[in-house]
Amino acid sequence: MKALLFPASIAEFLENHAAFPDALIMAGGTDLLVQLRKTGPDSRPFICLERISELREIQNGSGEIRIGAAAPLAEVVRHPLIAKHLPVLAKAAVTVGGPAIRNMGTIGGNICTASPAGDTLPPLYILGAKLDLVSQNGRRITPIHEFITGPRKTVLAPGELLAQIRIPSADGFAIQHFEKVGRRNALAIAVASLAAMIRFDDHGRIAEARLAWGSLGPCVVRSPEAENRLAGNLLSETILAEAGLLAQKAVSPIDDIRASADYRRKIAGNLLLRIAAP
Repeated sequence: MKALLFPASIAEFLENHAAFPDALIMAGGTDLLVQLRKTGPDSRPFICLERISELREIQNGSGEIRIGAAAPLAEVVRHPLIAKHLPVLAKAAVTVGGPAIRNMGTIGGNICTASPAGDTLPPLYILGAKLDLVSQNGRRITPIHEFITGPRKTVLAPGELLAQIRIPSADGFAIQHFEKVGRRNALAIAVASLAAMIRFDDHGRIAEARLAWGSLGPCVVRSPEAENRLAGNLLSETILAEAGLLAQKAVSPIDDIRASADYRRKIAGNLLLRIAAP
């Protein structure tokens, strides 16, 4: 019978992992259990994170929102701190699966799975999220864009745990937008997605634009050229269309069963136009 370990603290987790270095780490299990059904029986023990309360906390501290890695996506959607300060993240989290998946799946799992289609990843990139990683050697903090190195690849070291996501408040951005395109209206894996944040100056012009696309490359795609094209201008369909052409050059989509590369590239630009939609 597979061993199940339920540490009650991060320190206990580290002890468990030192004793069972080949153990499988499970938070919500929505990705891991699907993977195990594909690969067949696995005798390695599970270390389950659900009883570590500090990994489920969402709190405000030192000018940033701190989200425990095992916080369920449903809590990310409804938590008042995130709704107030990081609405783009809440808008993305609510598109992950259905209610049952969001109640089980965690934000840390969405990050560590490192899928190019991970819905929370584009918002976390433009929000400047930093990840708090803990091991028996101590703690280290790494920006999310350095943490994910490719499809399902991260810099998470053996014995290391993603404990917390630290996100600066984004109150100065009047527009926080997220949208994804899928093959159906619900429970869809993104064909393409866009997270956008726009801050205006006192004259109503765009002071800063942050843009990130999902499902359009091996990792989340940023386009400094598109962002710079928007800066200094009034928000309009014309300027968004011009930025969209630059975005199409930045992405590197692939053909798969969900969509062609050409279709995805076109969507990359068209999604920008939705920012100005009423």
